Amino acid sequence: MYGWIWRHLPFGLPGKIIGSIGLAAAAAALLWYVVFPWAEPLLPFDDVQVSDTGGQFAPEVPGDTGGGAVAPSGAEPSLGENEIPYATHSNNPEPSPSR
Repeated sequence: MYGWIWRHLPFGLPGKIIGSIGLAAAAAALLWYVVFPWAEPLLPFDDVQVSDTGGQFAPEVPGDTGGGAVAPSGAEPSLGENEIPYATHSNNPEPSPSR
């Protein structure tokens, strides 16, 4: 296929090089502006799941100092402006001395 395209591009070697670059740019623009926006809703890139607790907050871990309080079922927790609704220290152990 590429050989057929190369043989049918006009104006000698400079025309073939410019035509090849133009065809590659047209294919990239078609993918970027038509195909990828069409396919984006079909792909799971934004389907992020932090835990498998069914949408509820993760239970508190004994000894956790991350402040990850569990909200009563059906109640929304009141979070401060910069507070996150889960513990950040429970799965983040301190580095070992060997590292």
